[in-house]
Formats: sequence, structure tokens, C-alpha cells
Amino acid sequence: MAAGNQALGQSANEKLNIGIIGTNNRALANIDGVQSQNITAICDIDDEYIAVAKKRFPNAVVYTDYRKLVEQKGLDAVVISTPDHNHAPATSFALNHNLHVYCEKPLTHTVEEARKIAELTKKKKRVTQMGTQIHAEPNYRRVVELIRSGAIGNVLEVHTRVGKAWSGRELEPYSEGTPENMHWDEWLGPCPTAPYHPVFHPARWRGYWAYGNGTLGDMGCHHLDLVFWALDLRHPTRIAASGPPAHPQFAPEGVKVEYDFPARGSQPAVKVTWYDGNLAGEAFKKAGAQSWGDGSLFIGDKGMLLADYGGYRLLPEDKYKGFVAPAKSIPDSIGHYEEWMQAIRNGGPTTCNFDYAGALTETVLLGTVAYRTGEPIEWDGRKLKTNNERANALLRKEYRKGWKV
Repeated sequence: MAAGNQALGQSANEKLNIGIIGTNNRALANIDGVQSQNITAICDIDDEYIAVAKKRFPNAVVYTDYRKLVEQKGLDAVVISTPDHNHAPATSFALNHNLHVYCEKPLTHTVEEARKIAELTKKKKRVTQMGTQIHAEPNYRRVVELIRSGAIGNVLEVHTRVGKAWSGRELEPYSEGTPENMHWDEWLGPCPTAPYHPVFHPARWRGYWAYGNGTLGDMGCHHLDLVFWALDLRHPTRIAASGPPAHPQFAPEGVKVEYDFPARGSQPAVKVTWYDGNLAGEAFKKAGAQSWGDGSLFIGDKGMLLADYGGYRLLPEDKYKGFVAPAKSIPDSIGHYEEWMQAIRNGGPTTCNFDYAGALTETVLLGTVAYRTGEPIEWDGRKLKTNNERANALLRKEYRKGWKV
């Protein structure tokens, strides 16, 4: 099947021809999610990773540059599991070659990229899905139903915390050169030329602004997805962040971000506060729920709700004793990956398409912009600009020739 250059609505029995961009670490779960299809192309910048993937998919054509992979004839779609700084270029190249796209979270590395990718997706009419896999699990759906049913009344505040910390540090010079197995220029992609350093590959790049966006960039789209979905959020109007003084090159061990969202229909304005790393401990003191791990605390005018990936709790517990949850109104998912692949075949919707995922990613990344700016910012989502020129400069970035989004 080669629906990438055809109309949607192919036979549900036909397998898709999928290209894999990024083959190890986080990519392994994504590959497992689509392994039932024809994996006809694989791309990675690490020859050792490529060798393992080639054993699994011996008939796949191998690339080290995703710009060449998307040109392969007969492809229907790609799955992108690269470091964040390559998400938008890989996605835009794929969309411009009329391919359907599954891309890991966050959708992009900058706010401007998120808007551009959402607009390009609409123009190209391709089927898209961002890798917020928990969105497909039953628990998030039940929490959304509870919030929307008014179980805790009007939600006025949400506190979301994640205890991990993707931070950076000053780097010692590294003089041993690039390992033979690494295609470093392709790893850098759109970023300025820089010498290889072993701290970045395979994971610590997340702590450096040139390639990632710290813990908020890593985990924000997972946990704030639930908040966005339940409360029908889109664009905040004000963002304020705090933490240690911002370093120009790397993320801190903890950050707190406050997002103000306007009223939506009958729902009142709401403040959403994010805490990560060593600042995550203060999040749930108001509810006496310090022992609850990563997740979100919704505070309504009639009660509270704690939620994480796999469960929820209504508070105060004595008030909700005997509470009967509303009937299911959101159908259970057929699976996050299967939803995307089925939509490619029949033209149906996906729940984490790049319109929804783009707005979510914009909001997440605005938190890092506010933190790096060092002062609150006012956000005009329609115009894609803030009231602060330093912040506006952080909404976008320059690209090396040949990698522009």
C-alpha cells in the first residue's frame, strides 16, 4: 500500500509501508506499536543502533539522514522518535512529501515550530498523531468524564507535578573526536555546527536548550494533556515561571510555571501550575496529598480530584463516599498506534492530531520561554507573540542551510 501519495480510504486489510526515524531507546516502544505493518525504511545516526534494527527488519532500506528517507518511493507514513530539535524538520519534510506522521512528544522544539507544523498538517490533509500514549488509556478518559460531569464543580486551579529532573551542567572540553559509529552532523540536524560531546547521546540532550527543553519539555505533554483535554484548554494568556537563575545553555533541576487560561464558555478562568524536579514537592500540600506521586490535582469549587496515569481519587474522601461515577461517554481507544494507522486507511480522526498536539506543545514550551526570560509574559495566541521581545526571540530559532522547517 502506498496511501501517502493517494487519497485516504484504502482497504483495512492492506498493510502500510512505514519508515522509522530513530530506532532505539524511546523509539523501541513506537516501533513495537507499528511492527504489524511493513517497515520498509529505517533511519538512525548511530551505526550500532542501525545494526540492531536491520536484524529486526532485514528488508528495510537504511538511512542516516531522514531527509533522504522521506524521499523513498512507496512510503505511506513515518514514525519520528528523534531528539526534540529534529522533530519539526523531520515532520515538515515528511508532510511535504505527502506522508502521514506519528511524532513523539513534544511535537516540536520551539513554539513557532508547533504552529507551523499544525498549519502544514491542515494544508497537506495528512493523518497525524503525537506520542502521548497515555491519552489512549481508560483512566484519562474516566477523569475527563468526571471533570466534565461537574463532579468537583467548576475547576479553578490545577496543580501538576513530575519529580524527575532533566537538567544540564557546564561541560568539560572533549577532545577524543566523534566515535566512528556516530553520524554527528545528521544528529545536529538544524542546529549550528558543534563538536561532538558524549553527554548528549543518547539521552542527556534533554537538559540543554539547544536540543531539548528540560523536564517540562519531556513530560509536560503527557501530564498537561489530561488537563487540556478535561478543561478544553487552548491558549494561555499569561505565563510566569520561577526557579534558580536561568542558565543560557541548560535547564535547571527544578522549575515552577503558572499558566493563566481565560474562561471557556460556561467554564471559569483557571490557573494551571506545573512543578518539576526538586520543586515538585510543594505541589499537593493544599490537599494533604504529599504522598501522591507524579500527576495532577484538580481543585474545584465543590471538591478536588487527584489523577495520574493509572488512577484517580476524589477528595475529601468522606464527602465522596458512595459516589457513583457518570456513565462512560468517551469510547475506549482501540490503541494509540492503531488509532493512527486505522485513520490513515479510512480517513477517520485521531485524538492527538497535530492541531490538538500543536496547541498543547505551544503551551508546554511557553513555560520554558517564560523561565528563560526571567519574568512573566503575556501571550497572544492568535498573533503568536508575547509582550516581551526577549521572549519573542525564544519562540523561534535559526536553522542550518538544508534543514529549515
